[in-house]
Amino acid sequence: MAKASALKIGLFGIGLDTYWPQFEGLKERLEGYLHVVHEKLAAIHPAVINAGLIDTTDKAFEAGRLFRQQDVDIVFLYVSTYALSSTVLPVVQKAKVPVIILNLAPAESIDYAVFNAMGNRTKMTGEWLAFCNACPVPEIANVFTRTGIKFQQVTGMLHDPACWKEISGWVEAAAVANIMQNNRLGCMGHYYSGMLDIYTDLTEQYAYFGGHIELLEVEELAALRKQVTIEAVKGRLKLFAETFDVQPDCPAGELEKAAVTAVALDKLVEQYQLGSMAYYYKGTGNKENEEAISSIILGNSMLTARGIPVAGEYEIKNAQAMKIMDSFEAGGSFTEYYAMDFKDDVVLMGHDGPGHIAIAEGKTKVRPLKVYHGKVGQGLSVEMSVKNGPVTLLSVVEQKDKLILLLAEAEAVSGPILEIGNTNSRYRFPIGARKFVNNWNSQGPAHHCAVGVGHISSKIEKLGQLLDMDVIKVC
Repeated sequence: MAKASALKIGLFGIGLDTYWPQFEGLKERLEGYLHVVHEKLAAIHPAVINAGLIDTTDKAFEAGRLFRQQDVDIVFLYVSTYALSSTVLPVVQKAKVPVIILNLAPAESIDYAVFNAMGNRTKMTGEWLAFCNACPVPEIANVFTRTGIKFQQVTGMLHDPACWKEISGWVEAAAVANIMQNNRLGCMGHYYSGMLDIYTDLTEQYAYFGGHIELLEVEELAALRKQVTIEAVKGRLKLFAETFDVQPDCPAGELEKAAVTAVALDKLVEQYQLGSMAYYYKGTGNKENEEAISSIILGNSMLTARGIPVAGEYEIKNAQAMKIMDSFEAGGSFTEYYAMDFKDDVVLMGHDGPGHIAIAEGKTKVRPLKVYHGKVGQGLSVEMSVKNGPVTLLSVVEQKDKLILLLAEAEAVSGPILEIGNTNSRYRFPIGARKFVNNWNSQGPAHHCAVGVGHISSKIEKLGQLLDMDVIKVC
């Protein structure tokens, strides 16, 4: 499950009250199936609000009010038998959240021989109605479509592992949507001047993801650095030694500066309850600010590793992408093209600044740099590669009139990297390096993206549907 989600799931089944006096035991049987759905959902995520079997319009309005009162984030509609669409629409209209139709039969087929040997056509009809879950789905889909309600479907069997894997994916996607809607994104500093692709409309970020964006001053971090005690610095230096592979040529003074900044960063995050951050600052003309920013990489890498992803160069869109990846528990490291290797048909990708050290191949090295290329200052940086194996790349792309999600699946492979004190990995794409680069670029992304471990494109596609965002998968 996604990290720290306050997700609430709404669940209801449907039936027709006219059937109950006609077919003995049918209602109880369908309620039993609904109970199975509840138990299986609760095993994925425990916060399930079950409105029961809705078989009248009055009950439908009551269920809708219940879901509104309980502030559910997603509704699963279990279709157990034929039901009138008038007993479905009020629930979903009042809930005003995404709805997933569960068209799940109790078994893979009716036992025709046993069924036809029952000898009592009333009982036979009751038995058929227990398998009649597919019947009303077109009616429901028609009414949802005509009333502007978007919906998704899972079709199969009540005990089919493939169906429950798909349902689990919807729950995970809903949990990530919930995390984004409640996330507090800190933006510290300003844009890298002239990097036009990075600029973004903050209100549009709110429109798609919700949450809160807090604009922070670098002076706040510099002020917090002054409050850091010697004991706290010693403790953070010890943690650095445990967490990183600190290279012997790292100056003690630079490590101490990084430790001070890391402690101050934790206080800043706590003060504003941040769940992610984007930052950049030139730092010229103010020694305290310059020292704060030039010593920030280790602290930001540690924040990223514990679920508070930090994007450099004030890349707000990519901070959102990193948060999505991390919320799916895939990581989400800041990256961009470094070079293309046509001989091995791989793309080298990485970035200076913080990395997601929790998804590193081996222990992340800390190296001293005499310059931060293209930036002010010098100090310590991290050098890591993402774990070898399946990876997913994600970019939040701002087009002319909307945001979209752009993704690709690849493999992180072993081989030589550029040992320059930056994150750097080799990625092999199923469509080849050339076609990947052309296809990815054609969607107009910014030059940064987030990379995480595992192939999770199906989950991201579900998230896009829940957020009403177009999703384009390159490979």
